Amino acid sequence: MEAIVTLSQIYPAFFYGAVFVVSLMVGSFLNVVIYRLPIMMERSWKNEFQHYFGDTENNNDIPTTNVQIEPFNLVKPDSTCPQCGHRIRAWENIPLLSYLVLKGKCASCEAPISIRYPFVELLTAIACTFAAFRFGVTPQALWAVLFTYVLIALLFIDLDKMLLPDQLTLPLLWLGLLLSTQEVFIGTTDAIIGAAAGYLSLWSVYWLFKLATGKEGMGYGDFKLLGALGAFIGWQGLPVVILLSSFVGAVAGLLIMFIQNKGKSLAIPFGPYLAVAGWITLLYKDSIILAYLNLVL
Repeated sequence: MEAIVTLSQIYPAFFYGAVFVVSLMVGSFLNVVIYRLPIMMERSWKNEFQHYFGDTENNNDIPTTNVQIEPFNLVKPDSTCPQCGHRIRAWENIPLLSYLVLKGKCASCEAPISIRYPFVELLTAIACTFAAFRFGVTPQALWAVLFTYVLIALLFIDLDKMLLPDQLTLPLLWLGLLLSTQEVFIGTTDAIIGAAAGYLSLWSVYWLFKLATGKEGMGYGDFKLLGALGAFIGWQGLPVVILLSSFVGAVAGLLIMFIQNKGKSLAIPFGPYLAVAGWITLLYKDSIILAYLNLVL
């Protein structure tokens, strides 16, 4: 381990190259998380409902026993082609490279493979390498890479399901608070206030909007995500995140409504904008705040 650290310090290009390659592989795993975690959550909710209320449609309201036919988690079952059921072999699952070799098609039935799989892999690798480069060969860089992994998973899950799983947001929150004890990014006081202010700010907006309109403008997952971001960037960075995410979200929302012609009834996830704004703020918080102060003062 010491040899790897020394080599990274002497040759930073080795460190950044390692981050890129490892992040490509992690990006492949994130594709699994993005697809399977919501399904795992839905199955868990159904099992809990049946456990407490039973199957009211069959057996004269007699509760049924949950029978797990086969495991479904982030490891099992093995990945297969959704069209023909072909089991994905190891050489077909090499991040980015396999997609290029197979020309974006299943090796068995030649059904097209979604471009999003290599996109997520490449996005993860580029974003993490950029974050590592921003902090240099430091412990901060490694934690920033991990931070990026979680945000990418949350971003795409929210885009797909309008859901920000507690399984990701809460560990991110606690990780930020724990890192603050060592002042990796910020101190403990700033992290605690940032986490509380992040959660309570959107919580307040949610209830004001609901009391005024009778509708829910956002989900509790958004509160938790902003709280987690506050634990990493501190309360000082929250206005930056809120302004960036709100501006981009408003512009994107108007464009989507115009393109899809769905009007005000269209539901748009806010989590992706929070995730992107939080990532930018972690990397450039001080520069953004300084630029703003120079502009207004």
